[in-house]
Amino acid sequence: MEERRRIVVLTGAGASADSGIATFRDNGGLWAQYRIEEVCTPEALTRNRPQVIEFYNMRRRELLSARPNAGHTALASLEGRYDVRIITQNIDDLHERAGSSRVLHLHGELRKLCSSRDGNLVVPIEGWEQDPAAKAPDGSLLRPFVVFFGEAVPLYDTACRIVPTADVVVIAGTSLAVYPAAALAGYARPEVPVIVIDPGDPDISGIRNRVKIIKKRFAVGMDEAAEYIDAFFDPSREV
Repeated sequence: MEERRRIVVLTGAGASADSGIATFRDNGGLWAQYRIEEVCTPEALTRNRPQVIEFYNMRRRELLSARPNAGHTALASLEGRYDVRIITQNIDDLHERAGSSRVLHLHGELRKLCSSRDGNLVVPIEGWEQDPAAKAPDGSLLRPFVVFFGEAVPLYDTACRIVPTADVVVIAGTSLAVYPAAALAGYARPEVPVIVIDPGDPDISGIRNRVKIIKKRFAVGMDEAAEYIDAFFDPSREV
């Protein structure tokens, strides 16, 4: 059996924004309402645990009312033709709910909690509300299963090993401004095309590969990206 071509997709907050998920960086986004130091750092969790827990409870409640958008659906449908690996900066589960089966969450997952003592001790959360006093099986307080600012990204090395296996790389919904995730495109093999889906002006100066830019939002641009991928692998059609 012929080995299927591999598509590696890097997604960021813009992929979820079309589903109504609030972002941090856009005008009027979460950073306009909250200071990072108050809700997204280990120090904040220690200093004001109830506030941090409530912040993520609100994010979780927002997520449970959201639905995958057309971009998520179009991306999931690619699995019928290709080996698709998604590396996302997003902590929501919209990719999975759309049907994507191989998703690596660089920054954690909102619908999970973990031990404050052992980040590998992870438990699911039912509903949206975490009790600030809830404890993990090891007796430590549970915390959101997210990578706070200032913490290492445990799965980054795994992501760095996945990107060079791609036959096509797709970048969607990310401004390529958040590091270390923004550096991942640089691990693509030189001959591999990179598709960037973004209605704005993402910084592609660090990408040495051939770049196809689709100046659309993820929800409407992913279909065009899928067509480009199909044409790239079909020698009877010009890309």
